[in-house]
Amino acid sequence: MRLLDKVVVNLFGTGAKLTTGQQLYFKFFEAYVCFHTIDLAWSWAFYTLKIKDIVLPLGIATHLDISFMHGNNLPLFLAASLSLLCVLAFFRIGPRWLYLAGFALLHLLFTARFCLGEIPHSANFIGLSLCALGVSVYLYDENRYRAGLTMGLVYFFVGFGYTTASISKLIATGFHWADGRHLWLWMSEKSVDHLSKYGMADYNLLQELAFMSIPVATVILIIGMVTEFCGFLLWFKRTRPYITLAIIGMHIGIFLTMNIWFGKFMSELILIGFPWGLWLNRLNLSRISHWPLLNK
Repeated sequence: MRLLDKVVVNLFGTGAKLTTGQQLYFKFFEAYVCFHTIDLAWSWAFYTLKIKDIVLPLGIATHLDISFMHGNNLPLFLAASLSLLCVLAFFRIGPRWLYLAGFALLHLLFTARFCLGEIPHSANFIGLSLCALGVSVYLYDENRYRAGLTMGLVYFFVGFGYTTASISKLIATGFHWADGRHLWLWMSEKSVDHLSKYGMADYNLLQELAFMSIPVATVILIIGMVTEFCGFLLWFKRTRPYITLAIIGMHIGIFLTMNIWFGKFMSELILIGFPWGLWLNRLNLSRISHWPLLNK
């Protein structure tokens, strides 16, 4: 089998009929995406009520004046609409484009919320997953194809994102990016943020070790960069659990050194990085195998 064929099969599967465990897993993944989409929508909507001006246009806002999103309760209306769309789409009530419409609303809320300049990464996986669900549900009737396309797109773009993140660092800074003194700078900057927020900033053991030794700080950055570069290993079933554990470890390291918590990233990695469907097959699922919702 050629490498490209192998990648495609590892990403999107063979189109074989799903087992009950795989059906249950895919529905749980869908519920996870809907829950976090609704959570983000309401969080962004309430914050947008406090925004008066657009400082940094993002996404659709670079082509469309979204000032109509500020100074009124429209964000709350859109969050409510998005919540309804997700619930209807989850239960397969209504047309097949509901998830795609929900993705458009989520993007609009994102651009309205983060028009002040600071852009977090926390919503990337959720937005990507909602878009993948929207495309697969719109294109296919059968659940096995929907699951294959959704998970394939998520695996591909999450892996692609991590690998290209490391390449971008090298393009922007070169191999000097891993200089341990860069870590000193970032840890110091984040400690200022922590100090302004909580009134105190204590360094943990890992931070103290990094500050004591440039080689130690450099090794920490090298491990992080190599782990990011290997993100493409998420494309392959055999390597997916191992690189998932490595990336989660990298995020824990980022939290310990720079106090940046990637909770949504790690929870979704746990969900997509392991063969939960095959593990669920070991349970006695005969009672739920005929649930209509699992086959939609």
